[in-house]
Amino acid sequence: MRSGAKVAVVGGVFVLVAGGLGYGVYEVVLGGGGSGGTETASASSEVRTGPPDKKEIEETAKGFLTAWASGDGPGAALLTNNESGAEPLLTGFTEEAHVTKAVITPGPAVGAKVPYTVKATVSYEGKTKPWSYSSELTVVRGLTTGKALVDWQPTVVHPQLTEGASLKTGESSSAAIEAVDHDGKVLDKETYPSLGPILDTLREKYGDSTGGSPGIETWIEPADEQLPNTTLLTLAKGRPGKLQTTLDAGAQAAAEQAVKQFSGASVVAVKPSTGAIRAVANNPATGFNAAMQGTQAPGSTLKIVTAAMLLEKGLVTAGGATECPKDVLYEGRTFHNLDYFELPSSSSFTTSFARSCNTAFIKLIDDTKDDAALPKEARDVFGIGLDWKTGITSFDGKVPEEAGGEAAAQYIGQGTVQMNALNIASITATARTGTFHQPVIVPQSLDDRQLATASRSLSGNVTQQLNDMMRATASWGTGKAAMASVNGDKGAKTGSAEVDGQGTSNSWFTGFSDDLAAAAVVQSGGHGGDAAGPVVAAVLRAGS
Repeated sequence: MRSGAKVAVVGGVFVLVAGGLGYGVYEVVLGGGGSGGTETASASSEVRTGPPDKKEIEETAKGFLTAWASGDGPGAALLTNNESGAEPLLTGFTEEAHVTKAVITPGPAVGAKVPYTVKATVSYEGKTKPWSYSSELTVVRGLTTGKALVDWQPTVVHPQLTEGASLKTGESSSAAIEAVDHDGKVLDKETYPSLGPILDTLREKYGDSTGGSPGIETWIEPADEQLPNTTLLTLAKGRPGKLQTTLDAGAQAAAEQAVKQFSGASVVAVKPSTGAIRAVANNPATGFNAAMQGTQAPGSTLKIVTAAMLLEKGLVTAGGATECPKDVLYEGRTFHNLDYFELPSSSSFTTSFARSCNTAFIKLIDDTKDDAALPKEARDVFGIGLDWKTGITSFDGKVPEEAGGEAAAQYIGQGTVQMNALNIASITATARTGTFHQPVIVPQSLDDRQLATASRSLSGNVTQQLNDMMRATASWGTGKAAMASVNGDKGAKTGSAEVDGQGTSNSWFTGFSDDLAAAAVVQSGGHGGDAAGPVVAAVLRAGS
């Protein structure tokens, strides 16, 4: 505790006054009704083992929270299992984040975890504002001392803090922005939570060029200088500059609502005629933008690319007969259809596409006479791997060159293929028009950045066949149920991707309606039409 600080106990409330330091008043409201103290270790020299008991958990949490709330960062750090890692954040809470008062209220312990709420006051250059949030700590046994200690994680101080990040209060590093959609409707974090990290990035990148001015804020400054700051509290608003985006408020609202149905869900919508991104949503809504930065196998949604390649090479036609046995062996690897279904030998390639027959695609790999045919198609026609510059950080997909059974797995979107919802939405958009338009979330004219361009387009004949096959999938194939509520000229493709160590496959779905394409993935969602399908349908119904 800082020199000169005094502690009074009044009805279980610790009031710590930093006498003479000009620091202010701190309070810690403690549960359990104990009179408290900050000592957590017994006088015995015996090193205890095993999990901390209830009393140790209560006393350790009480001592840590009291020290932290009093502004004694070094003292609080001593009660953790990583003193050197904890001290900068705990000290910075007062010295860098400029917290001048805090009331920390612990809840009942759940095992070794102690939840608490923080109600603080932040003051900077005459600006003062309340700040509240919730977090938790875990009490563990020290490996060398045997003492009960707080298991140090940055989230102890704030749930959004990550390793190496810090809390700061001051004039913001970039001017505020007022982001608007393509029709001028305002887009904010409160209404559209999935846009939070995206708006932070856009502000960091474009804020100073939109004519705005900085405000006074409390923010998280990440360890990685390439990542944007995350604003937690605004003490004084700056003058925001208007930033035009390509998003659509209606589609975004529908996307936000749709992903809430599932944990681990992402969706992106793209306008095929231009590449304009109309919606991006994730659940959870904070942190990693999986919709645009994820790297996963997309399952049978990649058959759009495979079908385009087979059509271009003249190996199939939409109406031509194609074999679809229940399983097939290719270079030592066996591939099978869902539940080992098979189709009559007279069935068309459209039927195999609409029913998502894996074996119909893999049986044709030898006929391409080029194991790299699919990666070439993905790059040259669909723009995959061409260093997209969307306006924010994004991953532009990957179909690496493989051979043998690994190349065959790529034909059905498995193996080493890596995609996200943005990539698959873009693939659908390209199939819709026949020409790749690199997705963007802010207009190219904003900064004259160089957009990626594919080396060629699909022919009108191939484009028509792809659209017809996707229409069949939406009207009577595996996408029928999900797309039933979608109007307009519509098409779809379902997918499910098996993941090692995961009992249920990931659900993938992509579709179009008129001039809007969307794709979604739901972690452990099962069949594509079951989970990801309704998410895509909701966005297509709302979009424009």
